[in-house]
Amino acid sequence: MEKIVLENTAKRYANEWVFRNLSYSFQKNSAYAILGSNGSGKSTLLQIVATALMTSKGKVSYYDGNGIIDENEIYKYISLSAPYMELPEEFTLSEVIDFHLNFKSFYKGIDKDKFIEICYLQKAREKIVRNFSSGMKQRLKLALAILSESEALFLDEPVANLDEKGIEWFGKLVTNYRQNRIIIVCSNNINSEFFFCQHQLNIEDYKKRSN
Repeated sequence: MEKIVLENTAKRYANEWVFRNLSYSFQKNSAYAILGSNGSGKSTLLQIVATALMTSKGKVSYYDGNGIIDENEIYKYISLSAPYMELPEEFTLSEVIDFHLNFKSFYKGIDKDKFIEICYLQKAREKIVRNFSSGMKQRLKLALAILSESEALFLDEPVANLDEKGIEWFGKLVTNYRQNRIIIVCSNNINSEFFFCQHQLNIEDYKKRSN
């Protein structure tokens, strides 16, 4: 994926505009931070870019080297980690990985054993996910997204539920696997979530624009 282009996009729930008149271009080999307070609409914008929500106005277009990508094919290009995403908690860690690999491949050189090692979850290989701590679940969600061979990586509040060591782990992981991707991070202005981003978009700037 070469770029994602938003043209005069807007989202409204009932009579309330979440944002409007937002035009922006996300380019390959760049990382972007969507900033704003809780409830400001960051996650809504990310879900629109990920095709999980529709815009109320405007359009979102996706491009590769051959032109526009069909919206129905976008899921093949992206990976996502977000607080509202649920893991299959009745599965063991090993089963979650096997299930994930039915849809997305890991980067070359990463098999199930290597993935578990990277997550520091060797002792939890056959553990039911519902019995994981919140930090273990977050590491698993982040690793599934970051280590998947995807051209667009979307991360919503990635350091939520991580302790100091977990935050350091996230920073190293995303730095090592940021090449040749479009990366978009939603953050409540927590620098450890977007320190690697070259560009920032403040959602508050698009809440009061006239149509």
